[in-house]
Amino acid sequence: MGDDVRSVEVVAIRLDPLANTPAMRLRETDGSRREFDIFIGAPEASSIHTALEGAEMPRPLTHDLFVMTLQRLEVSIEKVCITEVIDGTYYAEMHLQTAGGAHVISCRPSDGVAVAVRAECPIFASEEILDAVGESADDDGDEEILEEFKDFIDSINPEDFGR
Repeated sequence: MGDDVRSVEVVAIRLDPLANTPAMRLRETDGSRREFDIFIGAPEASSIHTALEGAEMPRPLTHDLFVMTLQRLEVSIEKVCITEVIDGTYYAEMHLQTAGGAHVISCRPSDGVAVAVRAECPIFASEEILDAVGESADDDGDEEILEEFKDFIDSINPEDFGR
C-alpha cells in the first residue's frame, strides 16, 4: 500500500433501504471529506455499532476476542487500509507490528473496521477508492441514518443469522 491513502472514520452504520442490507458509511477526515458506503453483513454491522457505542458485553464478541488475543501476544494493530474495490467488492489490509517485524494481513473491510474501532487504530482508504466512489459529505443525514440502524438492530433476532 503506497502513500496515496487518506484517513477515514466511520460516521454511520445504516440499513440501505433499496438493498435492505446494512452498510457502513466512511468519511475522509480531512480535505474534501468525501464519503462512501460499503455493504456489510448484519453481524459485522452489529459488532461495529456495539464498539462505536462503547457498549460493554458480558462476554467478548469475536472481534473483541481477536483484539485481546493480539494484545496478549504483544502484536500491535497499526492501521487498517481499505485498498481497492473490484467488481463492487471492497478489499482491505490490517497492518500489524510484532517484535519480529511488520505484517500485512488481507481482511474484509467490515472485519478490519470492527477490529480498528476496538483497537483505536487509524483507518485509511486509498485515494483511488475515494476518487472512484467518494461523494461530498452531507452532515445533515447522519442522525437519521443512525436512528434507522438502531431500529434495524432492535428488530433482529439470533434466529436471523441461522446456524
